[in-house]
Amino acid sequence: MKFAHRMPFGAEVEGSITRFRLWAPGAHAVNVVLGGESASTHPLVAQEDGWFEARVSGAAPGAHYAFRCDDGEPRPDPASRFNPEGVHGASTVVDPMAFDWQHERWRGRPWEQAVLYELHVGTFTRAGTFAAAVERLDYLADLGVTAVELMPVAAFPGARNWGYDGVLAFAPATCYGTPEDLKRLVDEAHARGLMMLLDVVYNHFGPEGNYLHAYAPQFFDPGHATPWGPAINFGGEKSRAVRDFFVHNALYWLDEYRFDGLRLDAVHAIVDESTPDIVIEIADAVHALAEREQRHVHLVLENDRNEARRLVRDAACQPRQATAQWNDDIHHALHVLVTGERDGYYADYAARPLWMFGRCLAQGFAYQGEPSPFRGGAARGEPSARLPPGAFVSFTQTHDQVGNRAFGERLVALADPRALRAAVACVLLAPAQPMLFMGEEFGATTPFLFFCDFGADLAQAVSQGRRKEFERFERFRNPAEQAKIPDPNAVGTFEVSRLDWKDPESEKGSVWLAFYRRCLALRRQHVARHLRAAMAGGSFEVARETLLRVRWVLGDGVALHLGAHFGPADATDVEALPGTSIYESDPGLAAGGAWPPYAVVFSVEQSS
Repeated sequence: MKFAHRMPFGAEVEGSITRFRLWAPGAHAVNVVLGGESASTHPLVAQEDGWFEARVSGAAPGAHYAFRCDDGEPRPDPASRFNPEGVHGASTVVDPMAFDWQHERWRGRPWEQAVLYELHVGTFTRAGTFAAAVERLDYLADLGVTAVELMPVAAFPGARNWGYDGVLAFAPATCYGTPEDLKRLVDEAHARGLMMLLDVVYNHFGPEGNYLHAYAPQFFDPGHATPWGPAINFGGEKSRAVRDFFVHNALYWLDEYRFDGLRLDAVHAIVDESTPDIVIEIADAVHALAEREQRHVHLVLENDRNEARRLVRDAACQPRQATAQWNDDIHHALHVLVTGERDGYYADYAARPLWMFGRCLAQGFAYQGEPSPFRGGAARGEPSARLPPGAFVSFTQTHDQVGNRAFGERLVALADPRALRAAVACVLLAPAQPMLFMGEEFGATTPFLFFCDFGADLAQAVSQGRRKEFERFERFRNPAEQAKIPDPNAVGTFEVSRLDWKDPESEKGSVWLAFYRRCLALRRQHVARHLRAAMAGGSFEVARETLLRVRWVLGDGVALHLGAHFGPADATDVEALPGTSIYESDPGLAAGGAWPPYAVVFSVEQSS
């Protein structure tokens, strides 16, 4: 079986002819330059609304090409399917119909079955390639995850990057492999029953290698900015072409690469006051594709605004817009619980972390319209208690929460092991969809640092800016301490962030791995099978400062109960949990009585 997504721009193979199309409203003339040393130049014909187009014979798959606007230098195609010479080099004509998919009958998995595993391709394996990741798919399936979420793979400057500095949104990064390598990774994942999700960035372009400003300044909104650069023009004059670029990008990954879903990075940083906004338009297009192809396709948001309206369900409990949102609130609350840290945004959770953790488990967001001290008292969030738990993705760690620390420490290096085990059990066995960050399941000893590979001038600015970011923390107000923060552009910063696959074979690593496998097996056996039907959030209470109770009524009338003690001393006279115990951190806890520190119990009962 072969798949291709037909795009209204870029290079499209049409038999023996290739159609080249570029939106360049700031240019007077556009040519496509084919080949290397013996390059040939072909003019594109100007059309309406800033479009230029030409059909050229002899530009076969594999041919290199670039666009020259007016008298400028040849630049890569912004819709390039592959840029083997990096983001400053020529693009390559790709025929997507050349790849033969082996598992075309795959239609995805229902969202209630999702257990996600976030990974960065470059540091997941020693080789850091799509092909090397294939070799670890059996391990992931055996672990008990059902969905692999790749951090962004769109082409970025240099040889190493988190992926959020991408500038060629349709081209897999060359350092990871070819388009065929990525398709093979997706195909092999499907063979093992694993969904594949991709993190995409629609709120900004990276600071190096984006040439759109030169010939399509209308791509950007000069009246707004993001923390990473100029805002993209989604709602102003000539924004239709811009919106189409990103709608097609979403469909491209789902259609041509057969991804089972997308995670939209930082939608709170997207500036769009039009109706419908670009997030809704993308969601509508994704739903239409899923319905047309009868596939399970999922759309996950990162959204600091906690906009519950983007997660609403219809009468059949199907998402009207997004399937789910990464729930940073639950991470922040549990992080305070198990580490005691209160710097930065953790200050918002310091006063009553257990209550907020319970609210997240039961109702989704901790902040549902309350003022946020970290944001200067501004109200944050919308009521989420009526949403089903599946509208949220819960986690103890992510690339952000580990990598945005100065030294990239994982929780295993920061928290009491028993406290961390309690938090992990709560996340993995609660109804919301859980997500692991690569390596956490075996207590990885390697950090995950912020790394990049920019040109010299930009590299120095990024390194200085990275260290300056931490001035707000007491520990790093001293310049000598700031100087100890690893340089993001140093090769060594990237290399120490690679997983060490000897860790799961160590004594500590094997214990952590067995614990995660046990929790995920229990989730599959006792929780996931009850999540299919519609349901709303649960109820919770906090007693005696350290005792948390949560109750959910699942779709088929089964009630799930959680009892947790997040304290360093024993708790006495703890009330027994109703129903049948499915998990106990220590034997006999379900009966109540005396509980040791950081005890956790889950039970199920048939609800009346």
